[in-house]
Amino acid sequence: MEPIVSIAVVTSLIIGALIAFIAFNTYFRNRKSELVSISNPVDTAPSNPKNQKPQQTKKSQSKPHHHSHADKDLNKRHHPLDLNTLKGHGDSVNGLCFSSDGHSLATACDDGVVRVFKLDDATSKSFKFMRINLPAGGHPTAVAFVDDASSVVVASQSLTGASLYMYGEDNPKGGDNRQHFKPELKWEQHNVHEKKYILTLFGTKATHGAADGSTIIASSSEGTDIKLWHGKSGKMLGFVDTNQLKNNMATVSPNGRFIAAAAFTADVKVWEIVYSKDSSVKEVTKVMQLKGHKSAVTWLSFTPDSERIITASKDGSIRVWNINVRYHLDEDPKTLKVFPIPLHDSNGTTLHYDRLSVSPDGKILAVTHGSLLQWLSVETGEVLETADKAHDGDITDIAWAPKPIPVGGKLITILASSSVDKKVKLWASPTL
Repeated sequence: MEPIVSIAVVTSLIIGALIAFIAFNTYFRNRKSELVSISNPVDTAPSNPKNQKPQQTKKSQSKPHHHSHADKDLNKRHHPLDLNTLKGHGDSVNGLCFSSDGHSLATACDDGVVRVFKLDDATSKSFKFMRINLPAGGHPTAVAFVDDASSVVVASQSLTGASLYMYGEDNPKGGDNRQHFKPELKWEQHNVHEKKYILTLFGTKATHGAADGSTIIASSSEGTDIKLWHGKSGKMLGFVDTNQLKNNMATVSPNGRFIAAAAFTADVKVWEIVYSKDSSVKEVTKVMQLKGHKSAVTWLSFTPDSERIITASKDGSIRVWNINVRYHLDEDPKTLKVFPIPLHDSNGTTLHYDRLSVSPDGKILAVTHGSLLQWLSVETGEVLETADKAHDGDITDIAWAPKPIPVGGKLITILASSSVDKKVKLWASPTL
């Protein structure tokens, strides 16, 4: 009886062990499969080709979507009038100026370098330029051409005060090889406005009266003084004072007859440059005052014929003045037009313009506010075009090329703008 019981027990144990083995084997085989599928899902993908098609389709759909988004960003960055960007400046570009033929553009950069670009085509992918390194410690704030494209006057600020430097070439007729000529320092003037910062530097070829066509340059300090210089020699020709607490800017008329200044008050003072028979400057005398604005004038510009002045004020208006009057008979300048500044903040408050510049034909007014650039009709004040974010930072200066520049085989009137974003941009003129 006992052997039979023992056999039955052994048989039960064997059967139980076999069942347990089968169960554990199945569990570990499934567990291994789970581990493989989690740790390396790519290895299992080829075994199911149906799963590959949705992945390929998804990938092919995402690529065009990415390009579409990039294209939208590209369109936001580029305005229809935006022709080109001059890069390579190492710091904020403080000022710029075109040569009289419009084919050279000089830029004053905080990296201590003045660059003179040759603009053979405004849409070129690369531009040749002449590099002028200022003395160490000086930061160029403004630049103006002298007589031709081979000489420039630079305003520079350092700890000791403001200086003027004139750089020229010994062989300005170098033709295509002119980039091989190194600019030389021709003259320099130091502490020209004591330790005051030079705000603006405007030059023109004086042709009025007995003037001989030489370049004269007006420098305006952040104080109240304005000085007149002879471009070639560096001789100071005259000195005036606005007596208006501080200057905003000053400029000289295209024919070299007048100096006009925008300062702390609402009035604009105008001086006449009187030339002697030998073409030298005899005196600079105050001849008129533009009265009509209710707040400080931020900027002004002469029209190309030197007979009108356009002013922008913090009172929210733009005025066009006729200065071709018989002031020696006490005839006052007249306001020809008044336009409201078409620029407002989110609260509806009218903003003021930082800078303005009149096109060579006198029909278009370019204006700035921060990084915004606008073009207005001088005749009606209508906004022709707006570039809300023309630069990635505040615009520091704008200037029109005095003559059309080649653009893809055509001649087009060009506006240049500089900014703290280390860039200079070239813009086509809008159509009226």
